[in-house]
Amino acid sequence: MGIGKDTMPMGTEHNTLAFGTKVVGDIQAENDFRLDGSVEGTIVCKGKIIIGTKGVMSGTMTCANADVMGTVKGKMVIADTLSLKSTARVEGEIITKTLSIEPQAVFSGTCDMSGNKAAQGAAPAPAK
Repeated sequence: MGIGKDTMPMGTEHNTLAFGTKVVGDIQAENDFRLDGSVEGTIVCKGKIIIGTKGVMSGTMTCANADVMGTVKGKMVIADTLSLKSTARVEGEIITKTLSIEPQAVFSGTCDMSGNKAAQGAAPAPAK
């Protein structure tokens, strides 16, 4: 017997884009989002974005928090904490409040941790 959506505890819902799947375009997510595939475009998420070790993001990523284990090329606007794990490969612009980089992670680009832009830039885009 499965658990219905209405009986699941809050905070357990998330979206996943699996390895071998490629999206070209924009993604908007209300809940956490895990990327193990590939995205070219924009991801706007009110929760946390996790880029898995095989995940590839090219474009702009806006969210509350993020863990990167894969590859990101472009702009990341993170309202609170960005964590680059040891397998991360990041090239581009980072705007965040807090940045954590593990040894062996690779980051090439700019980082703004002033706090002003992160709070403004992380507001989700209005619905079209």
